[in-house]
Amino acid sequence: MAQILPMAPQGKPSAAEDKMKTVKAAWDKAPSGPKKDAARKHYQAAEKAHTAKNDAECIRELDAAAHALV
Repeated sequence: MAQILPMAPQGKPSAAEDKMKTVKAAWDKAPSGPKKDAARKHYQAAEKAHTAKNDAECIRELDAAAHALV
């Protein structure tokens, strides 16, 4: 069963949007290599989940992207 998440008020970014900005900034600063490539795949999956309004999946993929950069 799908989980219904409350919408963020207009003008205020959701937790997923905030985390996307943070992970994207870390990804931009990371040196090229296999870790950055792995993080990119997770970030792209997070973007798809965000577009589909699936914040839980988006955050899971962002966590995986951040972990891949470590």
